[in-house]
Amino acid sequence: MSFSCIPSSALKKEKPLENTKNTLNYKVYDRPGKKMSQDELQKFHRELLDVAKTCLDEIPDYQCLSGRKEEFDRLIISVVRNESGKMLGFCSSYILDGGELGNIFHLGLTCVRPEGRGLKFTHTLTSKVVQHFLFKYSLFKPSWVTNVACVLSSLGNVSMYFDDVYPSPAVKAPCPEQMKVATLINLKYRNELYVSSKANFNKETFVFEESVLGNMFQKEAFDKRYLHRNNDLNNYFRNLMNFERGDEVLQVGKVSLLTFPSYFLRKIKMRFFSSFPKFISLPTN
Repeated sequence: MSFSCIPSSALKKEKPLENTKNTLNYKVYDRPGKKMSQDELQKFHRELLDVAKTCLDEIPDYQCLSGRKEEFDRLIISVVRNESGKMLGFCSSYILDGGELGNIFHLGLTCVRPEGRGLKFTHTLTSKVVQHFLFKYSLFKPSWVTNVACVLSSLGNVSMYFDDVYPSPAVKAPCPEQMKVATLINLKYRNELYVSSKANFNKETFVFEESVLGNMFQKEAFDKRYLHRNNDLNNYFRNLMNFERGDEVLQVGKVSLLTFPSYFLRKIKMRFFSSFPKFISLPTN
């Protein structure tokens, strides 16, 4: 699955990797800022930057790409390397302090080198981060999970994979706790999510208006590279945002060990809805 995977606007032509399944090494780093020496952290940061430069035309000063220790103190990062140790991709997600709401798991940033795309790295890297968070920080109770994106495939996957996600076709209105999570994100964690300080947060639609206007994360509404395979989901989230204005959607849901089996039920349901799109009501601006 792809939550915040950001392919480059001009991908380099590199030969895809083949027959690499047995030569890949996945590793999860839990809050590496608290465990790595300064030299180790700098080396790790350079590896992450090398991957990000193949995906982004401009490197934003946030998250793991900033290189700041205090950022790495709050991150869970999964990486995949080839047999020679070269990093091919990473998924970096925040553990945010939600106070009385508990830990908030923010799905963050995923980047994969061009030669690694098509090998389901994004799906595997994200799954490893989510599983690590659940087993270490949320084994016996659900946690809040958030995602901020204008990438339609990311928004669609989050709505299918996680529980009770708002906004999504299955949830018509946020519950009071979701409103609290959204309010906290809006007031306290804009920098962590690379949301513009000038963006307006629409409390009804959970849309940050003008959040990515003019920067490397802004997308076009019908760019085929960023579409979800389910066109009903594309239409739903496309109608929430004004792409020319640079909008992004904040999604708030739940994640627990029960999320994994319920995901497969949602996939079946979405396939059913795909055959009968009249059952999905689309929002209007």
